[in-house]
Amino acid sequence: MDRIAEVCQFLKTLLAGRGDRQPFTDSTSLFLSGRLSSVDAVELVVLLEELCGIDFAETGFDQSMIDSIDAIQLLISEAGVPR
Repeated sequence: MDRIAEVCQFLKTLLAGRGDRQPFTDSTSLFLSGRLSSVDAVELVVLLEELCGIDFAETGFDQSMIDSIDAIQLLISEAGVPR
């Protein structure tokens, strides 16, 4: 499974844990829309650090950086992580 597919599955699991089984697209807002919480953001950040080697202490963090699959793909690309 590639990284983005793994992130998508992780997000589906987080949403399901909140009782949200609605589909989402690559551009769907997940955090700023309130579908996921700040606690979920921390879990996603940990996953991205472990999965992609992104160091948020070095890059800084803003929730908009992980608000959608498109944003996450951009973050991974800008971090120089190979697909």
